[in-house]
Amino acid sequence: MSKTIYVAGSFDTKDDELRYVARLIREQGLTAVLVDLSTATPAEDADIDAKSVAGFHPGGAAAVFTGDRGSAVSAMGLAFERFILARDDVGGIIGLGGSGGTAMVTQAMRVLPVGTPRVMVSTVASGNVSAYVGPNDISMVNSITDIAGLNRISRTVLSNAANSIAGMVRNRQEATEDDRPALGLTMFGVTTPCVTQIVEPLRDRFECLVFHATGIGGQSMEKLASSGYLAGVLDVTTTEVCDLLFGGILPATEDRFGFLAGSDLPYVGSCGALDMVNFAGIDTVPEKYSHRNLYIHNPQITLMRTTRDENVAMGKWIGERLNRSIGPVRFLLPLGGVSLLDAPGQPFHDPDADAALFDAIESTVQQTDMRQVLRVPHGINSPEFSSEVVRHFHEISKGSSHEV
Repeated sequence: MSKTIYVAGSFDTKDDELRYVARLIREQGLTAVLVDLSTATPAEDADIDAKSVAGFHPGGAAAVFTGDRGSAVSAMGLAFERFILARDDVGGIIGLGGSGGTAMVTQAMRVLPVGTPRVMVSTVASGNVSAYVGPNDISMVNSITDIAGLNRISRTVLSNAANSIAGMVRNRQEATEDDRPALGLTMFGVTTPCVTQIVEPLRDRFECLVFHATGIGGQSMEKLASSGYLAGVLDVTTTEVCDLLFGGILPATEDRFGFLAGSDLPYVGSCGALDMVNFAGIDTVPEKYSHRNLYIHNPQITLMRTTRDENVAMGKWIGERLNRSIGPVRFLLPLGGVSLLDAPGQPFHDPDADAALFDAIESTVQQTDMRQVLRVPHGINSPEFSSEVVRHFHEISKGSSHEV
């Protein structure tokens, strides 16, 4: 396992701080490589100079040093990403920066496998950092003061960050202690009974990794699937699509289900919580939705019932992406309701909207022996539905390259 730690940032503005962090890491007996990402006045004595990094851009260094800060930062981020991918000695990365530096460094951090030690000391670390972190285990450290010189505050913060990355690299544990194959499952509060009932008969043979379907949760699961960490996916809670299409706060990306186009993993999916769009407190619900069927889940979360037309749109969107799959796929339609709130007698129970969703998925998916949509005459949280999920997973995993 490599112990080399890459210390990255713009030397034209953060020279002293970067060298301070590298020195602290080296004092612990680890190798620290200083990487300059300057786009204005590159340093001449970094271990890896900015021109060398810029040369990894598809358009060469000229595409980076354009004289325009915005385009230069974007181009250097891509160049650094490709530089890191070309290295075979990355034990970890620590970066220092403001918004621009954070964007450049984390772009490279995000392409590394889960478990790779990554620490980003940033002036924007106390805000919304989802664009920088994505579905990755990147540690963000708030710099407190601007990264504009060494002082009593910055030395403390930077030394903590340097010690953190050094400890991570020195004591890194590979995820090999459990011999059971890993499965990815998606869950929301309103599909918890379903997932609990799925996990119970599988736990002896599989390590079940459950992902909260909050936007990042689905992305994290798909990253692990495409990175080879999973032996199968039971994606029963696809609710993030609602928020993507209709403006909720927990959206998927446009690439939801994208891993199916490049992986032959056994996949069982369903319509979990496609009856709801998530907003924050009731006062944050857009005016255009004020007349809708709203349910206050708690003071911080307000749910909106999806309509028939919205369900048609979601069904087509999901079906089109399922059509790109290359592995065995079973997508189960729970005719008795898609969440706890969609069960008979509950506030989101709407059989007409559900039927529109099911019809749209079924009519859009190009069904084959490998790719099938199946109707199940039970609600998603019923024991019978969960049993069907498990049965179909076992069925499609037999004989596949991921048979377990």
